[in-house]
Amino acid sequence: MLYYLFQYLEEHYKLAGAGLFQYISFRSALAFVFSLLISTIYGRRVIDKLRRLQVGESVRDLGLQGQIEKAGTPTMGGIIIILATLIPVFLFAKLDNIYIILLIVTTIWMGTIGFIDDYIKVFKKNKDGLKGRFKIVGQVSLGAFVGFVLYFNPDVVVKEKLPEYRIVQTSELTVPTNHFSEAHKSTKTTIPFVKNNEFDYANLVGWMGDKAIDYVWIVFVIVVIFIITAVSNGANLTDGIDGLAAGSSAIIVLALAVFAWVSGNIIFADYLNVMYIPNSGEMTIFISAFVGGLVGFLWYNAYPAQVFMGDTGSLTIGGIIAVLAIAVRKEWLIPILAGIFLTENLSVIMQVSYFKFTRKKYGVGKRIFLMSPLHHHYQKRGYHESKIVTRFWIVGILLAVISILTLKVR
Repeated sequence: MLYYLFQYLEEHYKLAGAGLFQYISFRSALAFVFSLLISTIYGRRVIDKLRRLQVGESVRDLGLQGQIEKAGTPTMGGIIIILATLIPVFLFAKLDNIYIILLIVTTIWMGTIGFIDDYIKVFKKNKDGLKGRFKIVGQVSLGAFVGFVLYFNPDVVVKEKLPEYRIVQTSELTVPTNHFSEAHKSTKTTIPFVKNNEFDYANLVGWMGDKAIDYVWIVFVIVVIFIITAVSNGANLTDGIDGLAAGSSAIIVLALAVFAWVSGNIIFADYLNVMYIPNSGEMTIFISAFVGGLVGFLWYNAYPAQVFMGDTGSLTIGGIIAVLAIAVRKEWLIPILAGIFLTENLSVIMQVSYFKFTRKKYGVGKRIFLMSPLHHHYQKRGYHESKIVTRFWIVGILLAVISILTLKVR
């Protein structure tokens, strides 16, 4: 809202300094600062309110060190992250930007699913929370909505770099200049370590002949649904020890900020020879606010945690990360960039599958890990929570750097 106010003041009253609000970097910095202040200052009030409402975590005794002491710690703290993200976004972002609209919808949508789940666990005393099929329906519905918007909305376009330099003749010399194509709809995305780092979803239906283009949207929507569901569940599983989900997510989102900035800036897109995605740079403001919310929440969630994010936070975080990656056409980098989430997911799948297989074959179920998700395996081995979290963060930073390097590796 402030963006439009200062734009009006600059155009009509030539107010000094109002033009700063035209710069994404300036608004991003303000969004981060405001978000950090909201999450740290007002986060304490939210925690106190949750404690008064007795919104405490119920803990099952799984034999983990320090687990019982966590009982009664306020949960549903994801509300802090959501508020700290949305308030600066409404203040500093262009609210008519299609990518900002999608991210706001994602935050509210996934936050609502997570809130209902936490509400059932806390107030209805049902440890299972919202039934799994209802969670899946909510995630699939969001995936379908995001997929349809990104595919059909006329504002979601790209400009691809022309394969050759065009020569511009001036009165004095011949100057080679790079040119991008006209803005157009495209089913291309980015995939690392292949020629040109590009992949076209239309190739998946190419066997259908000339009418393939009429059905490529189905493939795209299915891919979006799968990614949103997988990443949100991965974030949910990662939220098991103090500071792990919030810290890991902040690292992932910072890397996505680089991709959004580069993709939305025609100069950097030209230099790095990547697709230019008009208006995508505006997502940097949302990302800055989101990182501020995560870091501020981490102030209270670091060991020993004073609040847990609950599904209100973890499902929202996963949904936002997935939509950001898809919007900047880096969804196939998620296995690398969000490798922590993927590993946590796989550890559960492997553990459950192997247990069922061995029980059916030998009559006794066997386990690969001492406990899943993976962070609990290391707890069982005697590692302190802080050491596990710190090492996971280090791995996350390494994966983020590798992901960013793919901009230049072709």
